[in-house]
Amino acid sequence: MRTGRPKVELELASDERVELERLARRSKTTQALALRSRIVLACADGASNSQVAKQLAITGATVGKWRKRFIERRINGLLDEPRPGIPRKISDEDVERVVTLTLESTPRDATHWSTRSMARKTGMSQSAISRIWRAFALQPHRTETFKLSSDPFFIEKIRDIVGLYLNPPEKAVVLCVDEKSQIQALDRTQPLLPLRPGSVERRTHDYRRFGTTSLFAALNAATGEVLGKCHRRHRSVEFRKFLYLIEDNVPAGLEVHLILDNYGTHKTVMIKNWLLKRPHFHLHFTPTSSSWLNLVERWFAELTEKQIRRGSHRSVDQLEDAIKKYIAIGNENPKPFIWAKNAEEILKNLKRFCERINDSGH
Repeated sequence: MRTGRPKVELELASDERVELERLARRSKTTQALALRSRIVLACADGASNSQVAKQLAITGATVGKWRKRFIERRINGLLDEPRPGIPRKISDEDVERVVTLTLESTPRDATHWSTRSMARKTGMSQSAISRIWRAFALQPHRTETFKLSSDPFFIEKIRDIVGLYLNPPEKAVVLCVDEKSQIQALDRTQPLLPLRPGSVERRTHDYRRFGTTSLFAALNAATGEVLGKCHRRHRSVEFRKFLYLIEDNVPAGLEVHLILDNYGTHKTVMIKNWLLKRPHFHLHFTPTSSSWLNLVERWFAELTEKQIRRGSHRSVDQLEDAIKKYIAIGNENPKPFIWAKNAEEILKNLKRFCERINDSGH
């Protein structure tokens, strides 16, 4: 004996079935619309509401709702209805105008737009401008710097150094070497106000200088270990002393590949003569204006952030001791920097960047 209310038969025209099947399997269809299409297709095949619910792991009420909506309004009934609320006040043309003005113009009294100046220009609210900028990832207040290398052997040097990172030679050690010069021993003129709940650490803006030191560092590209030595000056004499230190710390029988920048102290007659007596030392120079290729620069950035910038040192000796301690602690559990991109990917990105510059109209 049949119980419950009789259900209206659901029949599909051929074009409706084709459209529902397309919506059910189309990758760009929302999952909600795809599910509703599968419900209607299953009902059209003669399955009951309970059978469809069990098949699709949903409730019978959900099946009944979309069966009824489809019978009443066909495929349009499966779409979401307009939600209640205040009608949209900002049109697509308004959004396009804000984006175009931001990208292609500047205000009369400034070098870049602010939310307030753009709001005055367009007649919109400041919060509306802020929402549009966030939606399009526009940040007119921010700027970054860049410099392209003019080195005639730029491509060759890129491939050489990146090749050392990605495919280091056997029975060899790759060291990224550089100097961090003129590191200042600084102390604030007044005591710090320490960190407290609800209050950040505070310090005076002025400071006393107690001298400078220069750090010579060699980062092992494979292990992340750092060999460092501080000198009060950074001439070729000090650089040669550091080369002796490297030689003493590299196991015998290994070739030594040093990645260096083009600083003058690396190319003096003294250094060349030292290298002539040690053919197992090989120097690889980064292109001009391309210090980002030397991994030790990344380590210098961490040293500055974690130890030097907020450190307080009343003498150069204190500063050098702090640097030595930082190196020693890091070498207890070293972690190498992982170079991800090959030379061709880097050159492809640089080519795209150069094309953007050439097409900018400046």
